[in-house]
Amino acid sequence: MPGWGCEALQMPEPVPAPESAPTVDARSPIRVLWLAKGLGPGGMERLLVAHAQAGDHRSFSYRAIYLRPDKAHLVPTLESLGVHVKLLPTRRGWDLRWAWRLRSQLRRFPVDIVHAHSPLLAAVSRITVRTLPRKQRPALISTEHNMWDSYGAATRILNSLTFRLDDDHLAVSAPVRASIPARKRALVTTIVHGIDVRGVALQRDQHAPVRRELGIADHEVVIGTVANYRVQKAYPDLLAAARQVLDAVPHARFVAVGQGPLAAEITDLHAKLRLGDRFILTGYRPDATRVMAAFDVFTLASVHEGLPVALMEARALGLPVVVTAVGGLPGQVADRTDGLLVAPRHPDELAAALIRISTDATLRATMATNSGARASAYDAAAATAA
Repeated sequence: MPGWGCEALQMPEPVPAPESAPTVDARSPIRVLWLAKGLGPGGMERLLVAHAQAGDHRSFSYRAIYLRPDKAHLVPTLESLGVHVKLLPTRRGWDLRWAWRLRSQLRRFPVDIVHAHSPLLAAVSRITVRTLPRKQRPALISTEHNMWDSYGAATRILNSLTFRLDDDHLAVSAPVRASIPARKRALVTTIVHGIDVRGVALQRDQHAPVRRELGIADHEVVIGTVANYRVQKAYPDLLAAARQVLDAVPHARFVAVGQGPLAAEITDLHAKLRLGDRFILTGYRPDATRVMAAFDVFTLASVHEGLPVALMEARALGLPVVVTAVGGLPGQVADRTDGLLVAPRHPDELAAALIRISTDATLRATMATNSGARASAYDAAAATAA
């Protein structure tokens, strides 16, 4: 469908290709437009990939619009799955010229549903859609991926003022729903968006190959994370805990897959703590799930979470988890059964839990079995069917 490809992944100012309106008849599938700030390697974006894989492409056609030209990592993957992708470039969070471009797109390429995956984008798109002629207005859905209080004050206010303009609201976990103000909460349905559980599980056979690639010996216990370099992921706490673990457990190794705005700060702290190659910072990896297959333990030091995709992938890979008890995590981890929960912002407590699990092979094996047994709860096919 012309005009819905990504015109240029690397250029800061892509040149739009000529566009022509698609032909639509009564037999056409329901047209869904996903609206996202970026299509980088974050959890929300990877959920869109999972839904494109699991979605019914005979009954639905999927499109995506994104705003950040520097966040295009997953565009080729989405396009390969039949999603038509369009960039409406903007450089600043409050540069709202994209809203007029969105309106133009909706006039030229009508859709039946607009599904927003960011609170600010949701708020602005609600207003934008209301300016369309009534017969051209799509239904509006928004998904809350993070705790309400994690949003900036202006975003919360605008999201709140426009909230009731949606036709439906979703939340990725019960705690995320509970964080929404009470008068709006009744309008929200909790749906675990899910992943391709079977596809992720197939990566288990990459355990040994990836370890060889990373120079990790068979006897070493690998503690790993997949998390972008953002404040909410609390990398300073993770690095501080890692220093304690590595001092206490000679056979422990850490691997972190991620990228983001705090890269320089995290690299500097890594050097200051003299973690060296015992804590491998891989940077961005398009095969992040494959790298996870090399882990023996999955960990997160986050200060807030909705329901991280990486946790669901860890389940599908049969990994025991050590994570902070924030957001949707306590509802997903049975403490001392399939993982360990620790308080956020307490690197000593995180270190103690990681030392415990990395020095007890029996505990790891038991938690790994229990963790894998819960993976089916995260099947994206169930979420798309809902």
